[in-house]
Amino acid sequence: MSELTEIDHVAIAVLDLDAAIAYYEQTFGCTVAHREIVEKDGVEEALLAVADSYVQLLTPTRDDSPVAKYLANQGEGLHHVGYRVADCAAALDRVKAAGHRVIDEVPRPGSRGTTVAFVHPKTAFGTLIELVQE
Repeated sequence: MSELTEIDHVAIAVLDLDAAIAYYEQTFGCTVAHREIVEKDGVEEALLAVADSYVQLLTPTRDDSPVAKYLANQGEGLHHVGYRVADCAAALDRVKAAGHRVIDEVPRPGSRGTTVAFVHPKTAFGTLIELVQE
């Protein structure tokens, strides 16, 4: 059985969060389902509902955040994919047991009351993966 139950969100790093929200609202009729500043990660996020998943728009709130570094190196665009899991700790343990590199050694609190952990892109074919337990 797959640890991944569905796609939770696709995260896009942007320089101007309000402009990105306006683009999705005006172009696709999306509305913001949740907006939050995540101090620990140094980001402000807006989640736009798309069926049972989200487009997560991220912008840095400080220059030393991972998203600020990403924008400086890569520019705006796809940042990571978040997958829903039933048990974040178990999914993370499975990744580590398979010998893959992780960013979070243990799950931690995420936005909107979730529990999350990140898998390093170097062992995930260049894609930063977020495991999300609701």
